[in-house]
Amino acid sequence: MSLFASLASGVSGLGAFSAALGMVSDNIANLNTIGYKETRANFSTLVTESSSSTSYSPGGVQALPQSLISRQGLLQSSTSATDLSIDGAGFFVVSTRGEPVNPNTEISFTRAGSFTPNADGFLKNTAGLFLMGVPLDSNGEPPANLVLSGLQPINVSNLTSTAEATTSLTLRANLQSSQPISAAVTGATYNSATVAGSMAGYAADIAAGVIPPVNGVKSDFQTNVQVFDARGGVHTVTFAALRQADNLWNVEMFVDPPSEVTSGLAGTGQIISGQMAFNGDGTLNVAGTTPALLNPVTVNWTGGANAGNITFDLGTDGLSDGITQFAGDSTLISSSSNGATFGNVIGVSVDKDGVISALFSNGLAKKVFQLPLSTFQNPDGLTRRQGNSYTVSDQSGSLNLKFAGVGGAGFVAPQTLEASTVDLAGEFTSLITIQRAFSASTKIITTADEMLTELNNIKR
Repeated sequence: MSLFASLASGVSGLGAFSAALGMVSDNIANLNTIGYKETRANFSTLVTESSSSTSYSPGGVQALPQSLISRQGLLQSSTSATDLSIDGAGFFVVSTRGEPVNPNTEISFTRAGSFTPNADGFLKNTAGLFLMGVPLDSNGEPPANLVLSGLQPINVSNLTSTAEATTSLTLRANLQSSQPISAAVTGATYNSATVAGSMAGYAADIAAGVIPPVNGVKSDFQTNVQVFDARGGVHTVTFAALRQADNLWNVEMFVDPPSEVTSGLAGTGQIISGQMAFNGDGTLNVAGTTPALLNPVTVNWTGGANAGNITFDLGTDGLSDGITQFAGDSTLISSSSNGATFGNVIGVSVDKDGVISALFSNGLAKKVFQLPLSTFQNPDGLTRRQGNSYTVSDQSGSLNLKFAGVGGAGFVAPQTLEASTVDLAGEFTSLITIQRAFSASTKIITTADEMLTELNNIKR
């Protein structure tokens, strides 16, 4: 009978609008939840009749939730280096356990990137989920194959201290073209291969306090630069030059004090010697320069540090970007070398590619982890989980792990957080319409009840 069906229809309205109220309530409650995705109530008819043009039987309504997971919220700036968001498609991979992925690991996916280190140094978000990443090798490169089983929880407290050996040294200096030729050159007493005839031998006597020096030849120009060994030890390398002829200079490089090296000319700290040639316009002539001066130089340090390989960048052939020979005074213009002394971890940084670097007090930054992003064919079909996270479902499609910016994945936005996608004005409007619809459904029930009462009163 249609009256009883009308009652059922009204009851279905009460249930559907109650469910819709719950969805709106959750949206409003999560207005400030980082990475929260709005859930919308979609209403669908319930049909109980078969195809007929002469009768009608009411069925009612049902409320179906639609999670707008693929919708991106606004990215808001943050002061924390470990607050992360994703600009584009993709999800962070998180775990309920602080251990590498194994058969017992519960993996889920989230856009809630408010990560902070816990007491053990693991990055966790406000829901207590561990951020997962892939460890990078010593060269800062990720593994060839990006697979779920290769992920590890990111720990920022177990990063060790480090130093970096010097591998490159750049010099810019001018050697005076009008420098008088030394008597040691005209008298043929200069010889870079002997202690008695080299600039290194002269400097070694000075360092040893032998004044006047009994060995070596005084340079026309010299300057000092600092370099570092593999353990972060600081050493001084001297660049010394002695004019040999027009457009030709003798060059030696030696360590001061000589006791810090075992290679080269014994007792002098000399690590390399040769001649530098110049063109008529004062620029470097590489063809006439001793090749050894331009190739990596092996330096054997004392004290047990690994041998260093240092390349001396003295300039470009035909350009005045390194050592030059002009009429001005011999002078150092600039010098620089890479490498750093021993330093401790002072923080971390994350770039747009999801590469996490450890920052050290000596100024070094070492790449240690990279964040993979998970993408899905239908992110709106993911299953919602506790802690504002999601898991794979039949509707979402399979998981695809990618690095940021690859294959449709978005980029990591460091020091930002993704705001909730809830529109408060829209939710309040929905509250009003749901409330009115609920009241109308109650009217259906009371009206049907009154009609049934009248029907019962027919027989008294």
